[in-house]
Amino acid sequence: MAIYKCPCGYEYDPAKGDPDNGIAPGTAFADLPADWVCPTCGLDKDTFTEE
Repeated sequence: MAIYKCPCGYEYDPAKGDPDNGIAPGTAFADLPADWVCPTCGLDKDTFTEE
């Protein structure tokens, strides 16, 4: 699975998810809720790039 990077430097790794914000490990980036935002800076997921 690819890693997705926010302009602020935060990286979303689907294998790890975002458990602090209710996103289980194994959750694909495409399956994140529409209202999910970067936990570091608050930008929406449209600003992330695939690494």
